[in-house]
Amino acid sequence: MSRSAEVRVAGAGALGLSCALALADAGCAVTVYDPAQEGQNASGVAAGMLAPVFETVLDAGSAGNFDLLSAARDLWPALAQRAGIGIDRTGAVAVGSPTWLAAVADGVEALGLPATELSGAPLRALTPAVAARFSRGIGTPEDWWLDPRSALRALRAAAGAAGVSFVAAPAAGRGSAAWLVVATGASRGLAQEVPELTGLTPIKGQILRYGEMGAAGPCLRGEGVYAAPAGDGLAIGATMESGRDDTRVDPQALDPLVRAGLDLFPGLRGATFTVSAGVRAATADGLPMVGAAGDPWTLLAVGARRNGWLLAPLVAKLVTAQVTGADPGPYARRLDPARFRTC
Repeated sequence: MSRSAEVRVAGAGALGLSCALALADAGCAVTVYDPAQEGQNASGVAAGMLAPVFETVLDAGSAGNFDLLSAARDLWPALAQRAGIGIDRTGAVAVGSPTWLAAVADGVEALGLPATELSGAPLRALTPAVAARFSRGIGTPEDWWLDPRSALRALRAAAGAAGVSFVAAPAAGRGSAAWLVVATGASRGLAQEVPELTGLTPIKGQILRYGEMGAAGPCLRGEGVYAAPAGDGLAIGATMESGRDDTRVDPQALDPLVRAGLDLFPGLRGATFTVSAGVRAATADGLPMVGAAGDPWTLLAVGARRNGWLLAPLVAKLVTAQVTGADPGPYARRLDPARFRTC
């Protein structure tokens, strides 16, 4: 039992801050190390979707993990209350061609959930700005969203109030601390101490934000695109550029995203937008590595791919259980970094 242990957390994104808060609440002395400015990470660039249904149905990298993603989503109300984070439970709606929508409906029903058909006035009431050619949609109340930038601020404030200290520098290993939690995303700065980080693939994501568009209503999912409300407008995303670890804006890669956004919302034509780019990390099976590295006192919390926000409270629960000796629950083995070790 290491309830009062000293813990270093490397990384101040959604995973790092959620772990830091949970560890502090468990009685640990926690210090978070991150050289980046507040919010200047992949978590701050993200759309903030807590979407187990449509992520499972629409993203091949999340297929087969609906139970785990749903369990993580179900932990969010408690974390949101603890940290003062607002969650929108309006739900999500998919619109697209009849063939694509039929496949979406089949996918939702395969999860044991109803695929709610929306058309006419109910669809327009939820998505008044969507293109008139979309006369039908498939809705689910199971997918939620949060504003990522305000959520990062709230997590950091709650962690600070719980006694967490912050250092604006990289963590230079475990040092004198009893534990090191590595939540550094795609960064390989600690790869010498934690070789498991070399197995992560960086994925660059670029996202558009239309500040003039009202930030209300459900998340909208289209064919190869999503639209998510946010505190600073409407987010249209996102590119997934595997193997790229730069955050430069790439107009050529953005062109298909701009066109897809205009296909959903013709009213955006001529509107100004800003572009943000972040780099996420992915493992070979699309699930994060959460648990002990080769050094049993170093814990990984990396590789969440496009579901960092969704998985944050589950990752924090598993990391805290490891430090305090509590039961980690049924998903620890599926996320254990040992699954990638060859010897």
